[in-house]
Amino acid sequence: MPKIKANGVELAYEVHGDAETPVLLLIHGVGTPLTGWPEPMVQALATRGHRIINVDNRDIGHSSQLDSLGLPDFRLQYLKYKLRLRPTAPYQLDDMASDALALLDGLGVEKAHVVGASMGGMISQLIAIRAPERVLSLTSIMSTTGNRRVPGATKAAAEQMLSKPASRSNDDLLAFYLKTWRLVGSPAFPTPDDELQNYVQSLIDRGRRPAGIARHMLAVLAAPNRVPALKKLKVPTLVIHGDADPLMRVEGGIDTANAIPGAKLEIIEGMGHDLPPQLCGRIVDLICDHTGV
Repeated sequence: MPKIKANGVELAYEVHGDAETPVLLLIHGVGTPLTGWPEPMVQALATRGHRIINVDNRDIGHSSQLDSLGLPDFRLQYLKYKLRLRPTAPYQLDDMASDALALLDGLGVEKAHVVGASMGGMISQLIAIRAPERVLSLTSIMSTTGNRRVPGATKAAAEQMLSKPASRSNDDLLAFYLKTWRLVGSPAFPTPDDELQNYVQSLIDRGRRPAGIARHMLAVLAAPNRVPALKKLKVPTLVIHGDADPLMRVEGGIDTANAIPGAKLEIIEGMGHDLPPQLCGRIVDLICDHTGV
């Protein structure tokens, strides 16, 4: 597994596809390592004509653990967020966007198509805001803008995200994350039990650390509203969102598309906050149509 020093942290990444094809950078969400992108989707995107760079964000997977930064009381910071105060976070989403840009620098990539899911969509938006000349296209999946007027997670989804596994044992981690994925996943496209268990186990094996997850969540809560900056964006943008997403409500995708001039919006009926196997082909088609390959 290659790693590179970028923006003061070590980032682990994978590369797939032909080196002569356009680069497509994949950035996933809170606490989700690069195995969060289903392997058939990654391979299909590469086969269709992209050089895929898939990265573990800081604090997760095989990338740098940042336990030295500490962890503020999460429930207190969440209360501040609910009271419309800005939470304290050990680092910001903007730092994670800097990580991604530094990764591209280190790999000698001048421009890339950028695809982000959930928190990765937020990071991708920031990359486009900060360095639009380096973004061939932006795809924001099941994400939002940081606009506090957009409805938040459902009560059940929020409570699950604020809870934690009974222990660090593999059995307890697996049970907890299976419950999480079943809760936030696509009601119209349920992932078969054996496939979901293999998927969740791949995240655990790769490195899904509670402290890293909490610091990711704090970075999301502390992020300012990106709408004013997104309104100035001139990057070809595709927004994909499910109408049954209980974690990042569909209004977040609509707000993203409304904010970015010329953005295309694809709302998928029955899709939740996951990338179920039944939808991978459709999502690949949408991305490839958008990138033009």
